[in-house]
Amino acid sequence: MSMDFGLYQQQSMKLIMTNELRQAITILQYSVSELNAYLHEQQLENPLMDFTNEQVVVETGTQDRLSMYDYPSFHEGENDYSLLDHVSDETEGLQDYVLNQIGMINLTDHMRRIVTYLSLSLDENGYLAHSALELAEDMTECISDVQQGIAIIQSLEPYGIGACNLKECLLIQLTHMEVKDPLTESVIKNHLDLLAKNKYKDIAKKENVSLEEVQYVADFIQTLNPKPGALFHKEPARYVVPDVTVSLINDRFVVKLNEESKPKIRINRDYKRLLTNEEQHVQAYIKQKYDQVQWITRSIEQRHQTILKVMKCIVQKQYSFFKHGPAYLEPMTLKDISLEVGIHESTVSRATVKKYVQTSWGLYELKYFFNAAVGKKTFSAASSERVKIYLKRLINEENKQKPLSDQKIADILKEEYFMNVSRRTVAKYREELHITSSSQRKRFS
Repeated sequence: MSMDFGLYQQQSMKLIMTNELRQAITILQYSVSELNAYLHEQQLENPLMDFTNEQVVVETGTQDRLSMYDYPSFHEGENDYSLLDHVSDETEGLQDYVLNQIGMINLTDHMRRIVTYLSLSLDENGYLAHSALELAEDMTECISDVQQGIAIIQSLEPYGIGACNLKECLLIQLTHMEVKDPLTESVIKNHLDLLAKNKYKDIAKKENVSLEEVQYVADFIQTLNPKPGALFHKEPARYVVPDVTVSLINDRFVVKLNEESKPKIRINRDYKRLLTNEEQHVQAYIKQKYDQVQWITRSIEQRHQTILKVMKCIVQKQYSFFKHGPAYLEPMTLKDISLEVGIHESTVSRATVKKYVQTSWGLYELKYFFNAAVGKKTFSAASSERVKIYLKRLINEENKQKPLSDQKIADILKEEYFMNVSRRTVAKYREELHITSSSQRKRFS
């Protein structure tokens, strides 16, 4: 075998991931909001990219089809227009609500300072995260004064704030009620852990009362608010824009892209004129940015076409769902769609993640339609989502004094709905639906 050094020519085939291809893949998996954010980032770097309320501009050859710059006036003809109309209206927070009540109480300056500090120490649920001793050390105050300040906070609305734990929060709410119930107070003080586990018999035995009385107490405690401060903590609303809509027209399902989800891109005319600039470096820069806009436009159009193809195939596979509702969802995998459409499974996954469709049954994420089959071959295959729907229906209609066990639910699904589901599968789906076991669902009255 020769070990000499030398220069040799060799041809080989390689798959190279270009920046443009990577960009197209990234654009495909973006949601509507992420895509708009990405395009606005690109606009900051590309002076040729602009947006309009009209349709996307696609330029071919030397013929330009560009839109005019026409921005609508949002306050045309309005004489009382003011910038204050656009100031956000933030709702009152918990601390502000408590401070307003403190301002109406006759307190010494010393105690007002303590109570104000305590009100600002409330968390979003209305609890004090630190003990009276720790708060006294933080403020370098006497612990008796801090405890007096905590009592003042606990007397304010919403009732239950200023507590250090759930038990104290519920007891505070009881003290502000007109009718006092010693049994309810005793259950909260001594048996809250047993109540959480639905061990009503143990509570009835220790309190020497009937199961019906314990059930009444449990129902009443559920009307109390375990997080009184959460009423003032509101997350900003997040709106979902559907990428496609499916509607029934003349007995046929029609799939259409949502026009609002289509970014409207155009070329800035002023910068485009620089393509004929005499300076080479200016012309090269504008040409590069022009090509970027064209590539992004093609990538977005390819994204829309891929989503449209995948959604049409989903409608064909899940015809029963769109016709009759979620209870008729069929088993379907990414592979089923990829073979039908002729694209890779990863492309199907990217085309469906964080994408939504508006149907006559509501708004659904495209990932919702992909679910595994449940049951053996001797029975008709059912989707996991369909099993969950029937499982939830059985539990909602059960006799609460004799709730169905997981095995009994599995037997009913097998005998009445021809779904061969094991007891462990029923338990798994029940936990996914956040439904407690039969012993915890049992009622005694």
